[in-house]
Amino acid sequence: MQFGIFTVGDVTQDATTGRTPTEHERIKAMVTIAQKAEEVGLDVFATGEHHNRPFVPSSPTTMLAWIAARTDRIILSTATTLITTNDPVKIAEDYAMLQHLADGRVDLMMGRGNTGPVYPWFGKDIRQGINLAIENYALLRKLWREDVVDWEGKFRTPLQAFTSTPRPLDGIPPFVWHGSIRSPEIAEQAAYYGDGFFANNIFWPKEHFQKLINLYRERYAHYGHGTPEQAVVGVGGHIYMHHNSQDAVREFRPYFDNSPQMGGGPSLEQYMEETPLTVGSPQQVIDKTLTFRDNFGDYQRQLFNVDGVGVPLKSVLKQLDILGEEVIPVLRKEFAKGRPADVPDAPTHASLVAAHHADHATA
Repeated sequence: MQFGIFTVGDVTQDATTGRTPTEHERIKAMVTIAQKAEEVGLDVFATGEHHNRPFVPSSPTTMLAWIAARTDRIILSTATTLITTNDPVKIAEDYAMLQHLADGRVDLMMGRGNTGPVYPWFGKDIRQGINLAIENYALLRKLWREDVVDWEGKFRTPLQAFTSTPRPLDGIPPFVWHGSIRSPEIAEQAAYYGDGFFANNIFWPKEHFQKLINLYRERYAHYGHGTPEQAVVGVGGHIYMHHNSQDAVREFRPYFDNSPQMGGGPSLEQYMEETPLTVGSPQQVIDKTLTFRDNFGDYQRQLFNVDGVGVPLKSVLKQLDILGEEVIPVLRKEFAKGRPADVPDAPTHASLVAAHHADHATA
């Protein structure tokens, strides 16, 4: 099982000091966080893609390539690649290039994003969001898997005898997760292709995400990729830790209360009760995370958010130390207990290459 962190790259005022970092500071902090994640033994660092303030990660490939040059082991992922408003040809080429630079340590999470105006900014119609996601991803897969592509669709100009360059490393495209917090059509899309499905369950109650994940598992089996239990699932989480749980709550409350996403509604305590947000001791984070398997079945990837809502870099790095030293080792051990042997691990470039060679050897 893979454990990691994801960032949305928000530039948010520190509610305890009143200071807002500059864009430059926030971008550099994200790089430092990624390097720290590898240092403490995490498996994945993922960044979102946004094109509006207060967010800065408008070019994930640029950031991830910079991080790739400064790390050796950690998988570099997107927490959202906007499949609806990015040109599939550009996605194919940009991420194949990144895959080569990172020696295969790359995967993607496709999504539609949560900012409506991004559609007209890139010349697209938000009313076609689902259709764009379906058509653009079908083309992306074709570009990565066929050397010469002839293609015609609804949303972009046709392609004639086109070759996307560079070709994927070792002939194996990056693994794709389809991320969704609300759309059953995206769960269906992930199942159809046998790709991964990532339910970023950080805002809503578990029952909502159980429906999406169960749909994906059922349809994954329907399309002949394996049993429902063998489907490739990832989930999110949002944490803030201190060795004394009361201190964790005291420290995090100002950030929660001032958060545009979380503040102004339910109390911190009610929010923690109804969503995966965990603010407390390392043991409380362990206990809450282990309930995710009860809710969603055995799954392959767990990503935490530790750096949003204005939490300063110094505190984020402290969170990562606790996560790497005290939380993840226990979670690895506990999630391994009783895990069926036929439930696959999360795909990596090495495992996908090996599976490809094995399939060709038996063909």
